[in-house]
Amino acid sequence: MKTKFLLAAAATLLASSGAFAQSAGSFIVHAGGAQVSPDVDSSDLTVPSLVGTKFDVKKASAFVGGVTYFTGDHLSFDLSVAAPFKHDVLGAGAIAGTGRLATVKSQPISLLAQYRFGNASSALRPFVGAGVTYHHLSRSKATAALSGISGGSASMPTTLAMKSRLGPTVEVGAAYNVTRDWSASLSVGKTLLKTTGTLSTGQTFETSLDPVTIKFAIGYRF
Repeated sequence: MKTKFLLAAAATLLASSGAFAQSAGSFIVHAGGAQVSPDVDSSDLTVPSLVGTKFDVKKASAFVGGVTYFTGDHLSFDLSVAAPFKHDVLGAGAIAGTGRLATVKSQPISLLAQYRFGNASSALRPFVGAGVTYHHLSRSKATAALSGISGGSASMPTTLAMKSRLGPTVEVGAAYNVTRDWSASLSVGKTLLKTTGTLSTGQTFETSLDPVTIKFAIGYRF
């Protein structure tokens, strides 16, 4: 009898562990990690430069956190802020193989509306989202290789600046309610982002970064 009672109690606990974990009025504070992988399409660097001089930006990882507010059992709004991602800028096209030309730090801030499938009491809740992401691009550091391809010198090395931009973002993901208050989520997002790079020599290039972001986070419900 005691064994049956314990089994019944355990089953009830598991069935209700995620009850109303993601319902109207809930706040979920989340923190975790993200990887940003730019899908780069660069124009040629303006003259004077070798025809076909292009740039590539490599992927990077960083800490990310934020808060999600549920206005309904299915609709939520998510605000995420990441620590700066440090991306290597490499040569491409006619200057492929020249190695790292610079590093640039990108700090994305996203505001997304999300629609969650399933019920508020469901343990697993897939979701889709759409909104905007602002990428603050800063702290560009150039190498001697960049001076070499752009006419800089040891006394006046070439530097690189990239403009911060706002772009539309879409995402798909899923959240799993481990308990009533604790959850884990995994999402993949895509941002359409175009920016302009400017060298201290006056040369410029346009580039589409269009980053893909993979994010994993642990959340706590208030």
